[in-house]
Amino acid sequence: MGPLDIRRVMAALPHRYPMLLVDRVERIVPDQSITAIKAVSMNEPFFQGHFPGRPIMPGVLIVEALAQAAGVLAVESLGLADSGKLVYFMAIDGAKFRTPVEPGVLLQLDVEFVQKRATVCKFTGRASIDGKLAAEANFTAMIADPPA
Repeated sequence: MGPLDIRRVMAALPHRYPMLLVDRVERIVPDQSITAIKAVSMNEPFFQGHFPGRPIMPGVLIVEALAQAAGVLAVESLGLADSGKLVYFMAIDGAKFRTPVEPGVLLQLDVEFVQKRATVCKFTGRASIDGKLAAEANFTAMIADPPA
């Protein structure tokens, strides 16, 4: 499947500014993998305090960006668009941070299904800048109805 613009990303995810961390999808192979992009800008609100004089994207937000890319993959693969279903984090394993992510870069988010069931999916993800690994993690998500 070809690229998805921000409108399709927003149709798949409930996140909005300042928590929407996927700007576009370059490539998606339903039931297998996704490559998405987060354009890291100095205008991100977290850079005001992380860290003054040396802005670095927080590692937890890099993992969140990977999880959001996984959410788009799950929604598109399972046909959940417009269903009202949400993809919730359940677990993060083996998170490793290799190089700082600074403003002005395109963070590439590569996520693959490891296991896919009706309500629980496992993923592996890698975030990179110009082919250089910045972070990686394995994570599990649950697909559920939104809270009442």
